[in-house]
Amino acid sequence: MSMNSILTKVFRPNVTPNFWNQTSWAILRAVVGIMMIHNGLDKLSNIESFAQAYVAYMGLPFPIFLSYVAAFTELIGAPLLIIGLITRPAALGLFATMCVAMYHHVLVAGFSIPYLELSAIYAACFLFFLINGAGLFSSDALITNWLDKSALSAQAKKIMLLEKSFNSAEAPKTVKK
Repeated sequence: MSMNSILTKVFRPNVTPNFWNQTSWAILRAVVGIMMIHNGLDKLSNIESFAQAYVAYMGLPFPIFLSYVAAFTELIGAPLLIIGLITRPAALGLFATMCVAMYHHVLVAGFSIPYLELSAIYAACFLFFLINGAGLFSSDALITNWLDKSALSAQAKKIMLLEKSFNSAEAPKTVKK
């Protein structure tokens, strides 16, 4: 298997050629990415406190180092998710971070929905992008077209279907007499 075909598989999204479907993927990427940047900045604002309250509490080694890993995973992975660039690896890192957060919440409060809900919602979103990729409106889709010229015509057809779908949804309905 060539390096080009491996990279194409990493970047190629699972695609449903529907304008609104792809638009919702892009909006979801932007919203969860922006919120996750906030979480990373929050960790960095007082890394020692975060390390003590979260990482050391779980009994993990090197709490300061792992706190920086979590913060920078969020600060680097979230913008990558927003623009849809190397989305699957970014989503994997963010998903892992949210799994650790859920584990912490279970240790602190048991299976209490109020403590688990936000990190579980984030984890589900990141798992979605880990499995499906970024969608057609992403840097990954552009890279796939560039790497795999045979995919170019298939991708172009999908984009034309999206345009046709969008145009038919926007076209005024005529009433037959």
